[in-house]
Amino acid sequence: MNLLPEDKGVEGLARQIKLTGRAYPIFDIAHLILKKPDRFTITFSVVKVGETVAQALFLCTLDDTLWLSEAELTAHLLSRHFNTFYSTEKIAGDAPKGTYTFVAQCGMSGIVLGPPNYHDYQTKLHKLHTERFSRMPFDMFKARVQIVRDEAVVKQWVEESSFKTEFTALNIPEPLKFNVRADVEAHFKATHLPNLFKPVASHTLLGINIGQSSPVLRRIFNLVVEDQVRFPLKLVNTLCTQFSRLGLQFFKVNKTITHVSVARPTYLDMAATPVSPNLRRLIECIDATPKCTRRKLIETLAPAPSIITIPVPVEGQPAAVPAVPETTAEQSAINSDLHWLVHQGHVIEFANGLIETAKKPLARPAPLPRPEGAPRPERGPRAERRYLPVFLGVPLLVGA
Repeated sequence: MNLLPEDKGVEGLARQIKLTGRAYPIFDIAHLILKKPDRFTITFSVVKVGETVAQALFLCTLDDTLWLSEAELTAHLLSRHFNTFYSTEKIAGDAPKGTYTFVAQCGMSGIVLGPPNYHDYQTKLHKLHTERFSRMPFDMFKARVQIVRDEAVVKQWVEESSFKTEFTALNIPEPLKFNVRADVEAHFKATHLPNLFKPVASHTLLGINIGQSSPVLRRIFNLVVEDQVRFPLKLVNTLCTQFSRLGLQFFKVNKTITHVSVARPTYLDMAATPVSPNLRRLIECIDATPKCTRRKLIETLAPAPSIITIPVPVEGQPAAVPAVPETTAEQSAINSDLHWLVHQGHVIEFANGLIETAKKPLARPAPLPRPEGAPRPERGPRAERRYLPVFLGVPLLVGA
C-alpha cells in the first residue's frame, strides 16, 4: 500500500505558503495531513508470484470501495445498496402456530430472532450476521445470542412474525416478486452483480473512503497510517518533491528542523548593499527585538493613535460599538516592506509568528598547511588511506 498526499490539498498548502510567506516545519505539515483521511490518498496493488496473483482485488464501481472476494463484495452491496435494486413490503399474514415461552435475541443489536427451533431461525441468524456483524467470526457472534423468557419480548416476536415480507425487483423491464430472501440474493447475483464490480491490479482512493472497504484492507490501512504518524519520512519525501515542483524552497533551522517557505534565507549585507532607510530601520528593529513578531514591529515602528473614544450609551437605544482603528499608511508601508523582505529570504517569518533576519553565513576555515616534507596523499578510488599519529598538531593522511 502506498500513501500519498492529495494533490489539490498540496496545491492549496503551497498557495497559502506563497501568500503568507511563512516558513512551516515540513514534518508538522505531514502530521497535519495525516490527521484527516480526506487529505491523502492510498493505493492498493496486488502482489504476483510469477504470473499468479497472490490475492485478488475487486473494485465496487457503485461506491469506489475495494474488496478481496466476490462473496465479501456481494454482502456489502446487499447490505448498503439493497434499496437501490429491490423494494420491501410487509404483508399481513397468519401468526405462528403453537405456544412459545422463550425466544433468542441478539445480545448486541437487541433484534429478536425467534425460538431456536422455529423453521426460519437459522436464516435470520445468518442474515443478521451478514448484514451487520460480518467483521466478527460467526461462532463468536452466535455465542452472544441470548435466550429470553420475557413475555413482552415473546409477544413482540409473534406480532412481527404475523407479517410476511415481499420483495419486488426494481430497474428491470418486467417486475418480479420474491417471498424468500435467498431468492432475492440469487437474482441479484445473476442480474446485477456482474455489472457492479471489476478485478483490478491497482487502485487509488481517498483515505476517507477506506471506511466502507474490506475489513482486512482497513486494518492494513490503519497500520500504515500509524507507522507514518510515528515517523512520516516517506510522506515528507513526497511532500518535498511536490512542493519543489510548485516552486517552494527548503532550509534547516539549527541544522535539524527542515522548513518549507517561499525563499531560502539570504543574508542582506547592508554594509555592502544599498538599502533604503525604511528597510534598514525594519531589519535593525527585528534584530534588536527578542522574539520579534509582526505585531511587535508595528507597535514599535508605527504604533496606532492612542486616542480612544468611548461611546456614551443613549437610553432606549442599543449600545454603540467602538469602531476598529484602520491601518495607517505607515503601518501599510511596514507590512509591504516586510512582505518583500520575507519573499526575498532576507527575513524569515515562522509558522508560530516569530520573525528573524537571515544570519550571515559563517566563513569557512582556511585549510591547514601541509607540513614541509610530508608526502602528498594518493588520490583515486583504489587508494587506501589511514591517519597516522598527529605530528605537530596536524593529522597526516597518507597512502598505505
